[in-house]
Amino acid sequence: MSLLPARLSLLAPLLLLGACASSPDYLDTNAAVDARPECTSQPDRPGEPVPSWCERKQEVRWSDKEDKIDLKGKDDKGDDRR
Repeated sequence: MSLLPARLSLLAPLLLLGACASSPDYLDTNAAVDARPECTSQPDRPGEPVPSWCERKQEVRWSDKEDKIDLKGKDDKGDDRR
């Protein structure tokens, strides 16, 4: 039984580091829907579908893709800015 807590103490930091490697991507379509004049009216009958471009969505997607950031500090001409 004493082996189980030791394994958990080794596994917990790995899980925490794995969670830090991912990042959330937020999606909110409220502003885009509000900007379209055809989306201001409600459907005439109950149960009538709303067009897909008038559908309001709020989502969070987790992604583990790496966004590369250039930290070299060089401009297009090749000069160093310091």
